[in-house]
Amino acid sequence: KEIKEAYEILSDPQKRAAYDQFGHAGVDPSMGGAGAGFSGFGDIGDIFESVFGGGGRNGGNRAFRGGDLRYDLSLSLEEVVTGTEVKIRIPTHVTCSNCGGNGAKPGTSPKTCTRCDGHGQIRVTQGFFSVQQTCPNCRGTGKVITEPCRSCRGSGRMQEHKTLSVKVPAGVDNGDRIRLSGEGEAGVNGGPAGDLYVQINVRPHAIFTREENHLYCEVPISIVTAALGGELEAPTLNGRVMLKIPPETQTGKVFRIRNKGVKPVRGGSIGDLHCRVIVETPVNLTNRQKELLKEFNESIGDKHSPKQSSWVDGVKKFFEDMKF
Repeated sequence: KEIKEAYEILSDPQKRAAYDQFGHAGVDPSMGGAGAGFSGFGDIGDIFESVFGGGGRNGGNRAFRGGDLRYDLSLSLEEVVTGTEVKIRIPTHVTCSNCGGNGAKPGTSPKTCTRCDGHGQIRVTQGFFSVQQTCPNCRGTGKVITEPCRSCRGSGRMQEHKTLSVKVPAGVDNGDRIRLSGEGEAGVNGGPAGDLYVQINVRPHAIFTREENHLYCEVPISIVTAALGGELEAPTLNGRVMLKIPPETQTGKVFRIRNKGVKPVRGGSIGDLHCRVIVETPVNLTNRQKELLKEFNESIGDKHSPKQSSWVDGVKKFFEDMKF
């Protein structure tokens, strides 16, 4: 059978070329062959795994780094601006305290695999050449546990919850990540633990919105304050400030209060607070109040509303030009 297979490869130019380029994987139908096409090497190690059994990169008793973890931390705007420290509780894999992570029952130890002599790989003959594959007896670890630990069932790791303290520096923003080195999952075969990444999610605020280091808010004022001017208290995240409203203030006017924004976490100047004025139309008026407003409107005429007069004149001209 092997002689026949070799003859078919050597006598067929296409198969010979496929074998020269890809080895046995290029002519084995179960592996797709060269005719099936390659969609790209997502991981060259996967190709070596399928052909050579992973011998090129996995040895017995190789230590593996533990997996990284992510925790989404919800905070208020006040907390991220001033900084805070919070306790979090996360599920993770930790080294088994009963066996010390080797997976064997206390008082015993893993034994060297007799099939691969502790290498984690065996050589298997396929056709007219041999390949190296992961040892099925020890699954590539090079060790066999005859008496597994009852606590972790031989895995060397246990799942549990742990509580950590996270220091959130002042100035962090939505989407920022805080890395806690070594607080991820425990490693395998003595490998280092992974890291924990705490991602900051800032909850929407009732008054302020944030853009980089600046804060923005809307300040409603009455038509009397807008017309005559006045003072009002404006909120900030570190106290109150008096905001002076000049006479004849129009809606949409923005007042900037310097250094009342956010201090950036990586250094730099403090941002500003931008207050956008919204002139509020009075509601729930009595009949007498409505009459007074009508009298007031008749008394001032159009000259006290230049924007409205200009807009009305523009509309009239538009209608005339369009011949409506």
